[in-house]
Amino acid sequence: MTEQTQRTRRSAAAVRCTVAAAFAVLGLASCGGGNDNPLDNPNTLSNPTLTGNQRLRFSYFQTCVFPVFLKPLQIRFSNGTTAVNTCAASGCHDNANGTGGAFRVIPNAQPVDLANPANTADIIRASDMYKNFYSAQGEVVFGSPLISRILAKPMVNGVLHGGGLVFETAQDPDARLIQYWINNPAPTGSDEFSDPTFGFTPGPVCNSQ
Repeated sequence: MTEQTQRTRRSAAAVRCTVAAAFAVLGLASCGGGNDNPLDNPNTLSNPTLTGNQRLRFSYFQTCVFPVFLKPLQIRFSNGTTAVNTCAASGCHDNANGTGGAFRVIPNAQPVDLANPANTADIIRASDMYKNFYSAQGEVVFGSPLISRILAKPMVNGVLHGGGLVFETAQDPDARLIQYWINNPAPTGSDEFSDPTFGFTPGPVCNSQ
């Protein structure tokens, strides 16, 4: 092997090491790195698979969960500052001007009268309230409320949240409403509209209940 060939191979190896190191740094920057920072992303996320044939309860969502998204909440940021905002605010999860990822809220969605027989399942599913329900449901892991993004992010529980710390603990009254919704789906085989009163008693009391 000539000296020129040896120099060329050493140079190529050095370039490969430099590129690998650069990608490693970029990977840490984009994914949040490890778990040393309590506000950082975890190394891995493991969501349990959905089992059974249950659905979340639409009536409890529109009566007790949706109002949480409109409620002015005290928020604490990692730099120590605080603010008051709503989840449905413009720049947060508002459907028109939100920057909060896939979870979007239509703030002026009107409640659907589930007692009115004219409101068929197809009509309800076309409503703005159902769109909110569907979006929120997409952030849920059945039976695991505290790792569901709808709670994990506002609690900064192993995942970053640009909107700051909204719920200090799982015992926050508003967090408990969301937990109850996730932990008490409709009975197996029922759709999300059947038996509208199911899930209200016993359970956390909400202002609309």
